Amino acid sequence: MFKLGLIGYPLSHSLSGVIQTAALNSVGLDGSYELLETHPEDLVDKIKYLKANNYNGFNVTIPHKVPITLFLDSIDESANIAGAVNTVKIMPDKTLNGYNTDIKGFMNALSSQDKLFVKGKKAVILGTGGASRACAVGLVSLGINEIDFYSRNVLNAQDMVNFLRKQFPMCKINLNHYQNLVSLENTAVVVNSTPIGMKSVAADESLLTVDQRKTLDPNAIVYDIVYNPIQTILLKDAKKLGLKTINGLDMLIYQACAAFEIWTGKIPNFDKMKIAALEYFLL
Repeated sequence: MFKLGLIGYPLSHSLSGVIQTAALNSVGLDGSYELLETHPEDLVDKIKYLKANNYNGFNVTIPHKVPITLFLDSIDESANIAGAVNTVKIMPDKTLNGYNTDIKGFMNALSSQDKLFVKGKKAVILGTGGASRACAVGLVSLGINEIDFYSRNVLNAQDMVNFLRKQFPMCKINLNHYQNLVSLENTAVVVNSTPIGMKSVAADESLLTVDQRKTLDPNAIVYDIVYNPIQTILLKDAKKLGLKTINGLDMLIYQACAAFEIWTGKIPNFDKMKIAALEYFLL
């Protein structure tokens, strides 16, 4: 029996249990997937618990995607480049291997839009946490040649941005404070990588004002990696302007598929996982 789970805080918004249970059922595997709320000060104890209780692997979400890297025995190339881990496989000898499937999830969802409009253009990423790194790697891989990061704490974000600059010298990467966000002119895609807009966190908020949104190109894409609710205030406001939007649900499921394959060696059914998620929202 496969024992899987998710660590992070808070987790009341999470759909991972729903979609990973659907993944297990889609390939006929006996197993469980648990939501294990973990405060930052409890991270080490939770890792020990997972190893001692014979879990096969676990996902990692806010606020542990970067701190978890300190406790892993190895990380794959994508996680190394992004500097963040969202998937961990516990090996039979209890060593921990880290991966970043957020990059693949982010890219697969964005690839459904017009790649030609993105290639060679500028992107804006709101937030500089662990998820923002995966978004940046995905954008560069799809051909973006300039990224503007906006952060509430520029000093804390400086190391992350410098790291990405070294990894991707072909891409111009800028770091700005939110207070300096005036215009989004010449921006091909705007990504919200923060929890703002998430259920139980700041569901009635958006990081963009009306005036900022109006400066976007009519063909711009507004991409919110928040998936609960499916339509955040940010996306609803963007749609009112006729802008293209992407919600976080497809990214979530694509990254979950990649994580599931790492843990089990089997490819789950994407459609069944998405149906399970949509049914959850109808409850």
